[in-house]
Amino acid sequence: MIRPTVPADTPTLLPLTRGPGVFNEIATTALREVLDDYHASAHGQGHRSITYEKEGQVIGFAYYAPAAMTDRTWYLFWIAVSKQIQARGVGQELLRYVEEDIRGANGRILLIETSSLPHYQLTRRFYVKQNYEQTAVIRDYYADGDDMVVFRKHMANKT
Repeated sequence: MIRPTVPADTPTLLPLTRGPGVFNEIATTALREVLDDYHASAHGQGHRSITYEKEGQVIGFAYYAPAAMTDRTWYLFWIAVSKQIQARGVGQELLRYVEEDIRGANGRILLIETSSLPHYQLTRRFYVKQNYEQTAVIRDYYADGDDMVVFRKHMANKT
């Protein structure tokens, strides 16, 4: 079941992001701050956080929001699935939910950024498989040799 994230989920979501070995400590610390802000006030500014729960266990989540100063552009900031159940369709279900929610809010474009490092190859392949186009690479963005790769999907596209 996909449901809104509640404050009690935070202690479960933080280790979930560390589990796949994709998000670093900086991103995990930032997530705690973002979730605290979300529950305090950001949800009132259009930010959204969803949690995937199955049989009482949190197995994934996503956090997304409208991009400031744009015409209906959205960002997917985090999407994570428990390492034990990766490659079983949970990430795809979360992403489809996010896309439909954004379409329902009359969103126009969804942007997703990730790293160019080799251990993000499966992540980049996942976005391509979900019909996202790689639209930009910003060299050395995260660190020297670690580029930002930006993926884009126009929300009028249903695929």
